[in-house]
Amino acid sequence: MEENSQHVKNMIFMKSRDILLTGILFSLVPSSSHCSPAARQAASGTHERAGGKDKRPNILFIVSEDNGPELGCYGAPVKTPNLDALAREGARFQQAYVPQAGCSPSRASFFTGLYPHQHGQVGLATWDYSMYNPETPNFVNDLKNSGYTTGIIGKIHVNPEEAFHFDWWEIKKGNFQRENLDQYAQAAGQFFRETESPFYLQVNYPEAHAPFLSQIDGRPAEPLKTGDVEALPHFGVNSEKIRQQTADYYNCIMRLDELVGDLLSELKASGKYENTMIVYIGDHGVDMLRGKRTVYEGGVRIPLIIKASGSFPSGIVSDELVSTIDLYPTFMEVSGNPVPSYLPGKSLLPILEGQKKHMRDYLFTEFHVHSNHNPLPQRTVRDSRYKLILNLVTGYENPGYHFTIGKKIEPEDFNAALAKAPENVRKAYERMRYPVEYELYDLKNDPYEWNNLAYDREYRQEFFRLKKVLEEWQKSTSDPLIDRDLAEKFFLEIVNANAEKIEIKYHEYMNPGLIFKR
Repeated sequence: MEENSQHVKNMIFMKSRDILLTGILFSLVPSSSHCSPAARQAASGTHERAGGKDKRPNILFIVSEDNGPELGCYGAPVKTPNLDALAREGARFQQAYVPQAGCSPSRASFFTGLYPHQHGQVGLATWDYSMYNPETPNFVNDLKNSGYTTGIIGKIHVNPEEAFHFDWWEIKKGNFQRENLDQYAQAAGQFFRETESPFYLQVNYPEAHAPFLSQIDGRPAEPLKTGDVEALPHFGVNSEKIRQQTADYYNCIMRLDELVGDLLSELKASGKYENTMIVYIGDHGVDMLRGKRTVYEGGVRIPLIIKASGSFPSGIVSDELVSTIDLYPTFMEVSGNPVPSYLPGKSLLPILEGQKKHMRDYLFTEFHVHSNHNPLPQRTVRDSRYKLILNLVTGYENPGYHFTIGKKIEPEDFNAALAKAPENVRKAYERMRYPVEYELYDLKNDPYEWNNLAYDREYRQEFFRLKKVLEEWQKSTSDPLIDRDLAEKFFLEIVNANAEKIEIKYHEYMNPGLIFKR
């Protein structure tokens, strides 16, 4: 184990290192990729400019906080007419995921196109976690270097912020108290009107981050109440207080939809709507039970809606397994830039063009830590039906269990609701509190992950197949926590911080030392 650990820590990908894993070409040397018709058209725009004007499409990237696919167009009992309309104009991805269900790791992953164990932002930036290397390439800089004007409204929330070369930045905070929400669309409108070159604008909304505020400035006009909703199904427990939290969460989603509507109205008024690719995601799942800070579906599955610019098909509904690491290659292709070959993700443009494109056989997620209250190193792999969770540290109580329940749900109320829940739900929460090494779920028959099949002889074939794929992925992506001793060291170092905000020097033993050749 010690020899393997040293090998992983010293592993450096050079241009001769190309690894083929489940159809993904992985190396650390960027190169041009095959371009779709839309990408070829975008690329030609960098050379054929009418009147000297760059006609490449703009990119508007909308990111909401702490919400899974609880939108009307995904079947949730909530009114979201603006996002539903955007989905009808473009594509709705039914099986979209983030690599880690935490704000900073999620954002660092879509910026860099890498998994958290590769870029190093494994926990919250506000708790002093950071990328291993500030020179890690990101799509903001690539777009800027190719002639795009880059802007952001809201937080970056990745360390160091200086790694992202935005030309323009407004509202540099999370704004979880929802102050002056109209300023998001107003600032964006100014940016749309004043920017003459192709632009990339990222708009980060505070919804649906806690606190779940039922109404702000009359939004939504008719807030939902306790009697109007049921608890989200992946909670598995139900009570009046849990339903009230759910109702106010939905109210945040409805307010988000109104804000997105205001933003899109500003884009249309600028005359740039038709030539703008619009991408909407949630940065991870809801901050309640078995959601945020977990590797369960309620944490890592997100809404992803894309309306491409120009003459693309509308009303696409894709069931392909996709990840936010696919956004970097998508943005590169649509802007006519070469796609770095080391990126583990793939461009989504073929799906947007209406092709029956098979993206991947296996999709991977992970968890490390959020704040110092909740470390739990984990890795997961799923295919179209089965999902395997590997808990890299066992024999300890999960620090995040009581943190989540005490933070959002009153423990007494939760325990009373849990006592009334079915036995498989109670066992699932017990596994969350005291993790076993492996969890295997049949997502077709058990979408909310109640029944662990990892130790059921009937499912040994699925278990060993996914276990092998996960091990190969850890090796090919230079995952330092393939060494269980390192995983336990990381876990205990954070546990021993006693939830205080102190520096965790994980860079010293987890940094895989990746070199990005340009």
